[in-house]
Amino acid sequence: MLTLLYILTGLAFLFVIWTLIMGATAMRGKTDEAREKSNIWMRRRVIGQAVAIGLLLLMLYVKTKTG
Repeated sequence: MLTLLYILTGLAFLFVIWTLIMGATAMRGKTDEAREKSNIWMRRRVIGQAVAIGLLLLMLYVKTKTG
């Protein structure tokens, strides 16, 4: 169980980094379409951060309960 949480947490952190890079890349454009894509990527990043923090907290909880 703990190994699965380690893997999921790591994947969530990678997702956050990936969405941050994609959002920053989309920000380079000056058009309205580029601005909209950047906003979408940044919303995904915020959701990814919430999931990553939730998984991290769950992992710490399980780790303290199992010893």
